[in-house]
Amino acid sequence: MRGFDCRTGELFSYVDLEERVPRNHPLRLIRRIVNEVLVALDGEFSELHASEGRPSIAPERLPRALLLQAFYSIRSERQLMEQLDYNLLYRWFAGLGVDEKVWVPTVFTKNRDRLLEADVARKFLAGLLAHKEARALLSDEHFSAGGTQIAAWASMKSFQAKDGSDRPPSGGRNGERDFHGAQRGNETHASATDPEAKLYKKGKGKEAKLSYMGNVMTENRNGFVVETEPRQVSGTVEREAAKEMIVRYSPGAKRITLGADKGFDTAGFVAGMRALNVTPHVAQNTAHRCSAIGRRTTHHPGYAISQRKRKRVEEPFGWGKTIGGLARPMLRGVKKLDFKFTLTMAAYDLIKLPRLMAMNA
Repeated sequence: MRGFDCRTGELFSYVDLEERVPRNHPLRLIRRIVNEVLVALDGEFSELHASEGRPSIAPERLPRALLLQAFYSIRSERQLMEQLDYNLLYRWFAGLGVDEKVWVPTVFTKNRDRLLEADVARKFLAGLLAHKEARALLSDEHFSAGGTQIAAWASMKSFQAKDGSDRPPSGGRNGERDFHGAQRGNETHASATDPEAKLYKKGKGKEAKLSYMGNVMTENRNGFVVETEPRQVSGTVEREAAKEMIVRYSPGAKRITLGADKGFDTAGFVAGMRALNVTPHVAQNTAHRCSAIGRRTTHHPGYAISQRKRKRVEEPFGWGKTIGGLARPMLRGVKKLDFKFTLTMAAYDLIKLPRLMAMNA
């Protein structure tokens, strides 16, 4: 007998979210580890809120929801709220019940900004790496560093002279302008919508665009991101960020190695690394000058291994831009980008865990 294509309303709901999520779903393991890391941040969350007043969004739910945004390429927080409303898997992971109302996007964003003030994304990444199941998969001696250009949420039309000399007398924001022959640079021009973004191009033959630089340090065993440092762009930003990440992660207590591309092959950077008890396994740049990396480093078998492993530093950048929403984040300013970038790199580490833990079981 043919069934009927009609639906009757339900008076009661008996949906159990735990039963709806398959027992072998990879998000089960990820959610357990995320919850254990968030428990360790309970003190940080308590300091963010007053003891009286109206209850806010539970701070533990905010990182879980934002991790979903990275896992499933949800382009905006408004769309995230929409999908949380009807997707049972998302509700289960974020900690929402079937009948709970989803947050208003503006309220969610306001509560998310509180996490920026407490640097929760960086503390979450540190807590994840300290987790016993993740820590067992990390190398504690061999690392790599690199950076990637991140497009700013600002158009070239907003890149205007600081003295206002190139603004059209009429026509508003869409008035006719002739850019042919115009010289524009970061010293004389700035974006009206994102003043912290700088005009930059990553290499020869590339177009210059308003950008930031996302820098990471990865460990060489499985390619986990262990440190992040988003910054404004400059010609030396990758080397400066690498030093900052080294000091923060391993301040000279133990000798480690650091692999990097030939852009790091400068006398100042190499000397700085050795002063920090770091062996610089940097690719030699011999195109126009002598390399700062001598034979005492290159003859060692570990140098060749580091040069092979360092290429894995590009993997989190690729995942972050194609999946995690870093191709052009809908955020303005270094502070907000830092939070988004760091949490996305933590999401990258999390998606690696189920497979690696199964392999090492």
